[in-house]
This record gives sequence, C-alpha cells and structure tokens, in this order.
Amino acid sequence: MTGALTTTIACSVPVFLVGGLAVQIGEELRFSPAGLGLAVSAYFGASALASVPAGALVERFGSTTIARAGIALASVSLLTIAVAARSLWTLIAILALGAAANALGQLASNTSLSRHVPVRRQGLSFGVKQAAIPVSTLLAGAAVPVVALTVGWRWAFVLAAVGAAGALWLVPSEKDETKRRQTGGGERATAALIVIGVGATLAAGSANALGTFLVDSAAARGMAPGTAGLALTLGGAVCVIARVFGGWQADRFPSRQIAVIAALLAVGAVGLALMAVAGTVTLVAGVVLGFGFGWAWPGLMNFAVVRLHPQAPAAATSITQTGVYAGGCLGPLGLGALAAAAGYPVMWTVAAIAMVWAAAAMVVGSRMLARHAAAMS
Repeated sequence: MTGALTTTIACSVPVFLVGGLAVQIGEELRFSPAGLGLAVSAYFGASALASVPAGALVERFGSTTIARAGIALASVSLLTIAVAARSLWTLIAILALGAAANALGQLASNTSLSRHVPVRRQGLSFGVKQAAIPVSTLLAGAAVPVVALTVGWRWAFVLAAVGAAGALWLVPSEKDETKRRQTGGGERATAALIVIGVGATLAAGSANALGTFLVDSAAARGMAPGTAGLALTLGGAVCVIARVFGGWQADRFPSRQIAVIAALLAVGAVGLALMAVAGTVTLVAGVVLGFGFGWAWPGLMNFAVVRLHPQAPAAATSITQTGVYAGGCLGPLGLGALAAAAGYPVMWTVAAIAMVWAAAAMVVGSRMLARHAAAMS
C-alpha cells in the first residue's frame, strides 16, 4: 500500500504542481488562466491516449518495472520544467510528454495492489491509493509559501523531482512476475468496461469543473476568492475521507460497489445543481457535495473492475482509466466554453445533468459486468 501510494503521488504531482504554482509560473511565462486550462487539458488528454498502451506494458513487463519507469519519467518531467520551460507552449509540450508517467504509475499500482494485498483488504487499499490524488493537490498548495515565494517556483520543481525519485525505493518487487506474465490474460468484459469508462468521462469532467472554475464562478457572484478557496479545501478534505471510508465499506460489501458509485454521483449532481443557485451557503454545500462525494468514486471503480478481472488488472483498468483522463481533458474545455457563452449557472446545471448521466452509465455497466461474470462462472 505504501508503494502504491507513493508511486501514485510521484507520477501525478507534475500537473498538480503546475496548478498550485500557476500564479508564479504564469507571471514569468506570461499566460492567463485560459492557458493554464489548456496545459492541464493537454496533460490529461495525453494521459488518456497513453492509458491503454500503459496497461499492455504493465501486463507484459510487470508492475515493478513499469512503476519505476513511471516514477523516473515523472522526475525527468519535473526537472525539465524547472530547466527548460520558457513559454506556455514549452510547458504544454513537457507536460504532455510526461503525462505517460501518470498512466504508467496508476496502472502499475493497481496491479501491485491486486497482487500484494489480501482480497479482504483490497477495497481499503484502493481507497487509500486514490486518496493520494487530493494529497498531491495539498502538497502542491504547500509548495507555494514554502518554496515558490522564497527561492522561486523552479526550485519547487527541482525539489519535487528529488522527492519523486525517492519513491523508486518504495516500489515493491514481484519475484514471480515472469510466471504471472506467462499465465496472465483471459477474457475481459470490454463492452461493459467501455460503458463504465463513458460514465467515468462524464463524472470526471463534471467534478473537475469545480476545481477549475470555482474561484472564477464565485468572483462572478461577487464573493471573495478566499471563501471559494476555503470551500474547495473543505471539499477536498471530505473527498479524502470519503475515498478512504468508501474503500473500507467496499471490503464489507464487495458486490455492490457500482451501485455505491452511482449513489455518490447522484449526491454529487445535487451539489453541482446547488452551485447554480446564488448564495454562500449553497456554494459551500455544493462544493462539499459535488467535490467531496461526486469525486470520491475512482478507487471504488478500480476495485470493482480489478475484482472481476484479477488475471489482467492493468489491461482492464486501463480502459476505465482512459475515461477518467478523457473527462479531465474534455470537461474543462467544454464546460469552460459553455460558461463563456451562457454563464456559470447554465454551466453548473449542465455539469449536474452530465453527472446524472454518469450515474446511469455506471448502473448499465454494472449490469453488463454482472452478466459477464455469470457467463464466465
């Protein structure tokens, strides 16, 4: 679990560090919030393209080798940004090239958990692992006063690269990887995984809108950015707790997790709908429900997919993970354009509707998975 957690943080920290240091980086490289959105979208778009090939690499070469490759690539990406990022376009290019590290690390850690952690504790392990993503955001935020405002934002990337490289020694070794690669494989419920991946795209796109547009949306209402920031911090804390608690309950009710995901998305949709209503109370409630619960499901999704595909966990989760990354790419672009054309209340309403559709796709995908499992038994 420690290895999976540190691998996930190390491989995903570049994009969150860019987001956390956006003000300092933007001042030097001369780009606006729209440029930041383009950089983040490019990163997740490249991650989506790399996900399925990364899954195939994990199945062929094993989780240990690929996790270390992902960590090394993330470290190189961080150092390259520190040294060579001189414009928005060079930053985007470096982020896009390093985005494969995210896919490699995520899928390698999924496989490691499925093979090292006892089945009765895998739900909790996936919940803790996915809680690493909000932790990456918190670390990026802490880098602003500690490093960026003292010695400069480039040194923050250097220190992050050194820290990420330290995760290499925490990757667990699998002594029987060769045997598993020879005996792995098996039939996957590809159609069901694609349906769940579509649901993940809609859900991730909607949930990411909160982190991307919350502050600007609050300012459009005349609220102080500090209020919005505190609300997002609260939502992030609720998200971490919900991911860990969700994993704990998954070990007790393993066959019901897609239904739990659908319920979380329904609650998240209510939160996004509240964002369209003016008022500080509705904004805070909307962030807590929309981000805290509407973004608490990735660990449960990975757990449910791995549980039904233990013979090829990386290949199976690479399909659904592609949906998560696609949502991270397309959501900010599409919803941002909608906000510019029709305003934030319309955007939040559409995001809420998309999350309802995501819940429906999860239910349909769950039934397809159940039929596949029955046919294979």
